[in-house]
Parts: sequence; C-alpha cells; structure tokens
Amino acid sequence: MSDATILTGSQAADPPIDRREIPPAATETIYETRDGHKLRRIDWPGAGESAGARGSILFFPGRGDNYEKYLESLEEWHRAGWRVTAADWRGQAGSGRLGGDEVTGHIEDFGIWIDDLAEFWDSWKASNGGPHILAAHSMGGHLVMRALVEKRVDPDAVFLSAPMLGMNGPPLPLPMLHGVARMMNRVGDPMRQAWKWSEKPGELPIGRQTLLTHDPDRYQDEQWWRDHRPELVMGPASWRWLERAYASWRMLEEPGALEQVRVPVLILSTTSDKLVSHPANVRAADRLPQGKLIEFGNESAHEILRETDDVRGKAMRAIADFLDTHAPAKAR
Repeated sequence: MSDATILTGSQAADPPIDRREIPPAATETIYETRDGHKLRRIDWPGAGESAGARGSILFFPGRGDNYEKYLESLEEWHRAGWRVTAADWRGQAGSGRLGGDEVTGHIEDFGIWIDDLAEFWDSWKASNGGPHILAAHSMGGHLVMRALVEKRVDPDAVFLSAPMLGMNGPPLPLPMLHGVARMMNRVGDPMRQAWKWSEKPGELPIGRQTLLTHDPDRYQDEQWWRDHRPELVMGPASWRWLERAYASWRMLEEPGALEQVRVPVLILSTTSDKLVSHPANVRAADRLPQGKLIEFGNESAHEILRETDDVRGKAMRAIADFLDTHAPAKAR
C-alpha cells in the first residue's frame, strides 16, 4: 500500500513510500545492552554522496508502540538527507517483555528506560555524524525529557510528537492520582492490567482509532503489522507502569526541572488529545528556555505523525524548519 509523501525538489523523483514494507535502505538489527537485554532497532545508514549529509536522527516510539508505525516519517527524513535510527523500548514490540504475559506493558521503574536511552545514545552518537537529533512520540517524549533533565543525553536539538509530559485523566491533583495508583499496587498484583483491553486479544479495541488519528488507512497500518508480526501486539499497561508514570510526571513538574534544559525543544501537541495532557505540554514549552510549541486543534488526534496528509504536512514542515534553525547542516 502506498501513500503520497511530502517531497520537494529532487525528492519528487523518489517512489511513493510503502508504509507496510521495510524500506530498501533500512536494516533491522539487535542492540544488546550492558545487562544483556536485546533491543530491536532499525537504521537508515544512507547511500550515495549525500549519505548523512544533513546529520543524524534517533527516534523512539510511545507506550505499546513499535517503530513500524513511523516508517513513513522515518523514510521521509532519510530521503531528506538524514541518517535515521529508531528502536523499540525494552519490554515492548520486538524488544521482549517485562510483565507476566505477552501483552501487558510493564516496567518496574522508568529509570530502567532512562538507562537504556543513555547507553543507546552514547553508542549511536559515536557512530553517526552530527548534528545529532533526538526525537520521540508520547511516552518516548516523556523519557527523552527525563533524560534531558537528568543530563543523560546531549543532543543538538529535540523534537517531540504529542509527548506524555502529563497524562489526560480524572481532573484530580497529581499527588492524589499518584496516591490512588500506589494503593492499587498494594491491594493487587502490580503486573495486572490497569485498564480494559479488547475482548479479542491481539485485535485493536473498537473506538480506539478516534483517540489516535483521523486517517483510517494509516490506522489500519498498525493492524496490518500486528497481523504480519505478532510479536508487536501489546495491550494495556500494568498498575506498576501507571504508578511509575505518575511518579515520573511529578519529577518533571518540580520547580527548576525543565528550566535547566538548555537544548532547543520543539513540542507538537493537540488540544483534542485524549491520552496525554495538552496543558502539561503547553506549560513545558513555556518553561523550557528554548522551548517551541506547535499547536493543533480538532483536526488532529494523538498520533500527529500518522494523521491526515494536511496535518502531517504541517507537522513535518514545522520539524524541518525547526531543524534548519537549530541544527543546520555542518559545513563540509
């Protein structure tokens, strides 16, 4: 299946991007962490004289996500001259599981992911030319921000799609929400699912598309990949994940946390997001010394980079303009 891409200049001669195929220039491999866990990755090392001429982008998906969902955007950045890498977080998609079954998203502490990110970043940066860009979606954006606050990574610029800098949920104070999650971990198995999933395991729940994208074809790409790669199937998160998410959110809300991040950060966020907190993203953009917010409205749901062509076009152009300003290509 093919779809139009946002191309200019010489890129217009490139064939349409097939979102249901690993691009010919990309290679899937495994990165083994220092503690022996295997993380699945995909790399576009570049080809020809312009290989990596623009710099290098490292991208991480969200909770329950996989990099297949972002092949279209990753391939577009590659065609624009970037070396591109993406990877699955430990415990989801092709990077194994940490819970008691094959579908629940579980983690004992978000710090485990921060450690993985820092280790992967150091290795990746050493073998890819700059400028070095760190990018992520949703939960991935939260983890990138934590790593920036803790000074575990040193990118030249960062862009985040609908980052989970806060979660959309009951209108209660954050300490109270965290307290409820703590209690639920004490009264039951912390690995049990924190919310209900589809009646048919492996099948996407009815109504889920309205939370993610207005583009039915791009939404169906996810089910296509799940059908062809069953290891990608994931469902709800565990109660332990939820409690740790609230704890990590509180860290980001601490006075002075985001204010010390000096890296240019672009945040793409939508007012109609039902999964992450748009107000938290707006506050974050204001608190970051070099923060910039691109705001969408009812035209976009949570997965901005998998939205309709008009929305994606606006997002991809904003990213390109931001990188041209804050991470221009180095003179050769």
